[in-house]
Amino acid sequence: MSRDENLIKSLEELKKIGIINDSITAIKHIPARQGRYMAYPSDVHPALIKALQEKGFTRLYTHQNLSWQLIKEGKNIVIVTPTASGKTLCYNLPVLDSILKNPSARAIYMFPTKALSQDQRAELDETIKLLPEEIRIFTYDGDTPQDARKAIRARGHIILTNPDMLHAGILPHHTKWIKLFENLQYVVIDELHNYRGIFGSHLANILRRLKRIANFYGASPQFILSTATISNPLEMAEKITEEPVSLVDENGAPQGEKYFVFYNPPVVNKFLGIRRSYVNESRRVASIFLKNGLQTIVFAQSRLITEVLVTYLKEDIEKTIQQKGLIRGYRGGYLPLKRREIEKKLREGKIRGVVSTNALELGIDIGSLDVAVLAGYPGTITSTWQMAGRAGRKSGKSAAVLVGTSSPLGQFIINNPDYFFSKNPENALINPDNLSILVSHIECAAFELPFVEGEKFGSQEIGEILKFLVDEKLVHFSKGKWFWTSDAYPADGVNLRSISSDNFVVVDTTEKSKAIAEVDFSSALTALHPKAIYLCEGEQYFVENLDFEQRKAYVKKTDVDYYTDAIDYTKIKILDSFDQKNLGKCDISHGEVHVATQVVGFKKIKFHTMENVGSGDLSLPQNEMHTTAYWLTIPSQIFHSLSFASEEKINGLFGLTYCLHHVSPLFMMCDLRDVGVSVGDNSTGKSVPPRDIRQKTSHKEDKDIFSDIDFEPNIFIFDNFPGGIGLSPSLFDLEKELLKQCLKTIAACPCKEGCPSCLGPVKESGKQAKEVALEILRIIIN
Repeated sequence: MSRDENLIKSLEELKKIGIINDSITAIKHIPARQGRYMAYPSDVHPALIKALQEKGFTRLYTHQNLSWQLIKEGKNIVIVTPTASGKTLCYNLPVLDSILKNPSARAIYMFPTKALSQDQRAELDETIKLLPEEIRIFTYDGDTPQDARKAIRARGHIILTNPDMLHAGILPHHTKWIKLFENLQYVVIDELHNYRGIFGSHLANILRRLKRIANFYGASPQFILSTATISNPLEMAEKITEEPVSLVDENGAPQGEKYFVFYNPPVVNKFLGIRRSYVNESRRVASIFLKNGLQTIVFAQSRLITEVLVTYLKEDIEKTIQQKGLIRGYRGGYLPLKRREIEKKLREGKIRGVVSTNALELGIDIGSLDVAVLAGYPGTITSTWQMAGRAGRKSGKSAAVLVGTSSPLGQFIINNPDYFFSKNPENALINPDNLSILVSHIECAAFELPFVEGEKFGSQEIGEILKFLVDEKLVHFSKGKWFWTSDAYPADGVNLRSISSDNFVVVDTTEKSKAIAEVDFSSALTALHPKAIYLCEGEQYFVENLDFEQRKAYVKKTDVDYYTDAIDYTKIKILDSFDQKNLGKCDISHGEVHVATQVVGFKKIKFHTMENVGSGDLSLPQNEMHTTAYWLTIPSQIFHSLSFASEEKINGLFGLTYCLHHVSPLFMMCDLRDVGVSVGDNSTGKSVPPRDIRQKTSHKEDKDIFSDIDFEPNIFIFDNFPGGIGLSPSLFDLEKELLKQCLKTIAACPCKEGCPSCLGPVKESGKQAKEVALEILRIIIN
């Protein structure tokens, strides 16, 4: 049978299982699309055209041609086309052409991961070998040998790097890179959608520093950005570069026929809403395709699940066929040589199945596979399409299967396929002017070049910040300039993936003491508290001691059948309301808040069954911060008019909070951990403790808050970062949309009283939580 026939056969097998279990919510057929082409423009260097044609690129897609025209007009561009649509040539063509015509021209290519930069290096090397002139390209990252760095600085035409290396290894040493900065013509930023939240906010400031240094040496580079589909690519590109940008989003690349299946694990306990394990169902789905000889990639949500699925699929496939090496894993933590070997064998078709974390979501060349199975919704529609795009050739059939998890967000997507296929509602959000991030990069910029009085940093007036740095004895003002005077090397103190660099080191004391991981301060309180089970590389560690002064957590290897989940109590106080809207029967606001979170206990959760098998009390120091928040106010008369007992109403309130927390990332393109939630009283400003804390507490005042006739609930969703990064204002702009999607999620769930898929497990949400939450939503939406 042909590959296409095997694919159709496999889909029929999957459909049969779906009909028996009522588990397929959608099969979307995406028809093949013809490519649209144009000849190479006459002003491209003839040698470059010849080299590309020898590689098989006989002509350009229409979006590649448009990119060329806009760049030649001196414009910055952002390219938004799907996976495997030839985005790389959009920037390689103008860069290589410029260097062939002017050998002193230079370019910086920035990629979010080392693996992606190595892959792009291989692509460039193939083209350059076919050119008559020498073009020197070098990778400059943490693995670059010290003795090679001098030659790279002097000779490199194209420098392939990442934001971390640009931040700490290139910009602070710009005097060693004079040739690069004097002749810098292009800055290429690939996979722009990855630079959202904290990471993107840092990158925007790194680009402010890069432009400042380039201008000092007389250069003004053009920016070429590429991204997967997001709803605000132009806004994101302009915010991150602080330059006008032109959009290229008409895809001219051909696309083969594709089937996209939404598969929901069957319900095994309707009352509790418990479904079959999504891991086991992903194994079952992948095995169907693998047994029919189809090259398949399975995307897992964590390193642990990756290894579990590799083990399962090896049992299913390799033992049956009696051939080793057909199923492989791929994730961070594997050595680079092993990853390159797996990539090569995938391209050659020697590996039939690979299980990967999102490490293979980015544009690493692994050839064109037949099937992508997504074990769980990846968290964003953009990532889902990126992963699904890993299967599919320019011609012929392919398939993608999304296997739903029990989370409210996973269930919303799997039960609302029309929502998924009809639009991309996700905005990539950044806040370059977060004060903590801004100050840390102004320190770095002052180290690199003195600030002249009145000079802006990007669009920001920074006189007050520089005066603050004088008080801190970090800079000195003299003759109209601000000079860095501290002995410190400021770039070392900035972690691009968090706001604070105040991290905890995890020390394994099982045999010889050795550091195995680093955890940021706020996560350490919930992941590294005493008696926690800390997971790293699939290994379990018992936390014996958390040393606050030394910022160290001491752990020992263990082997237990549970993990721990911290119970925290967040108290929130409104400091300032920036804006408020009345939606008829409720109010929404966003503004600045003070958040105080304390870890007060932990639960032991059994693997696979997710049962609560024990708990413990803790009393850790409070973690306090100022941040931004969105809050929903339910009028007291509506809340008190509900025909339920006082405790049941509060159960419903916390159930609704759980659902809002889990569904809100759908609109913010962020991780669940990037936002926190809390419930408060609008009339008194007090916070309401969650149910598991209320049951333990004997404080009458806590229990009496919601009995008061004036009690008016506020549900807060706040940015889990000091100063905020722009997540909560986006919820404010949604008005009733977020509430409607929560109503859909809860109403569609088959459980009776609440479950992990809607309001949280029934033991935690409490009696009547589902009825109350539905009643509140129906009243305030209508």
